[in-house]
Amino acid sequence: MSHTTEEIPQNDHDPTGTTTGTATGEPDSGRPDGVAKPAADQPRPARSWEAVRHLLVRLHFYAGVLVAPFLLVAAVTGLAYTFTPQLDQLVYGDRLRVERVGDEPRPLAEQIAAARAAHPEGTTASVITPAGPEDTTRVVLAVPELGENQRTVFVDPYTAEVRGELTTWFGSTPLTTWLDDLHRNLHLGETGRLYSEVAASWLWVAVAGGLVLWIGRSRGQRAKSARGVLLPDRKARGVRRTRSWHAATGVWLALALLFLSATGLTWSGYAGERFGRLLDAANGNAPALDTALPGAKAPAEGHSEHAGHGGSGDKTADADPAGFDAALTAARAAGLGGTVVVTPAADAASAWTVAQNDNVWPVHYDRVAVDVAGGGEITARTYWADHPALSKLSKLGVQGHMGVLFGVVNQIVLALVALGLTAVIVWGYRMWWQRRPTRDDRRALAGRAPERGAWRRLPLPVLVLGIPAVIALGWALPLLGVTLAGFLVVDVVVGAVRRRRTA
Repeated sequence: MSHTTEEIPQNDHDPTGTTTGTATGEPDSGRPDGVAKPAADQPRPARSWEAVRHLLVRLHFYAGVLVAPFLLVAAVTGLAYTFTPQLDQLVYGDRLRVERVGDEPRPLAEQIAAARAAHPEGTTASVITPAGPEDTTRVVLAVPELGENQRTVFVDPYTAEVRGELTTWFGSTPLTTWLDDLHRNLHLGETGRLYSEVAASWLWVAVAGGLVLWIGRSRGQRAKSARGVLLPDRKARGVRRTRSWHAATGVWLALALLFLSATGLTWSGYAGERFGRLLDAANGNAPALDTALPGAKAPAEGHSEHAGHGGSGDKTADADPAGFDAALTAARAAGLGGTVVVTPAADAASAWTVAQNDNVWPVHYDRVAVDVAGGGEITARTYWADHPALSKLSKLGVQGHMGVLFGVVNQIVLALVALGLTAVIVWGYRMWWQRRPTRDDRRALAGRAPERGAWRRLPLPVLVLGIPAVIALGWALPLLGVTLAGFLVVDVVVGAVRRRRTA
């Protein structure tokens, strides 16, 4: 839809594309011939707080135009990943669920024996107990040729019948793993992870800048009420209507988008490494479970023995299936309920571990170390309640980001946020197109960028405080710093070329 010049307000600094002066977004020189004054003839720009808004307009514009494609991909792939629990049940239901619920489950040793009879390869890495009465037991096998993947055998806990097997990645099914890789790195490995970190690094910048611009604009030009900020202006037409829907929807999504940005950065490549340093400095890591058996000597390197069996060093002996029952019994007696992961001892000097794995609120993440050979004595324990606040926030944030913390409600919220973000991005590009010049003598495919040079008019306190803050952010969020520096370099080069042509 085209626009006439009457539809576009004059002197309207808008994050959607144009700025002061004419409908094309070019500064009005004030001369009859429309030619800008030479730089030497122009007065030095005065510093004002309005320049802060102009700088935000330009920053929000570039974040929207250049980073929005990354955000759009993250939103679409994240939407697909949100429904992986339902997709897993649809694709792998015959392995994940039991056909008929029995009275009492069989001992783990019997279930493991059935799994090992069907799949004798590798060693038993862990056993995951059923999360519900209709779920299967998962016997996880470490198979060297699978690398970091595992072979998970699904066993009916009531009949010890093997229902099937899958190649899993840290407990995730092939479908979930594929969608997870698509969301994290577009199946491009470590290089592909840059896209998701760029999206997460800029998402909060776009959200925060958009909030400031919209709230300030609404207070100045519309009714000073919550309605003017939270609801779109249905009476508006053209670009104003699109902007109204873009901004009002962004306000509703703001908190969720800031949450997704923060939680996504915690396990990203570069910013995640910085976050790890923060956890180390603040003693915010989860407490480690001490699995060393009291009085036991660690086996000498190259002469390890496992469960009383001599080893050649080339192959690790499999754990005794009866040990899983002993470890589980001790953990249940110690109060660990729900689904748990039972992991055999790494060597003769170490204890078995049993860890709760309830990810749905209220979560349960207690862990115990069990001396199976010593009669099932609990040698160490860590409580979820004793985790540092930063560790708890990080763990819960990740679960909420993945859509499992609050079950189906969490999934629905994330799906709505992904759809809303997609709509906001589409409206943003539509605004850019609507603000394009449409006169016969001056046409373009999209609107022009907001005016440059606003930083030269910033108040000195903003510069003094802002420059160190930007440098600190660039260190904490390296990809934000690198891409922002790249935008600045390109902007300076383009500005220099245009000034030279004008001259």
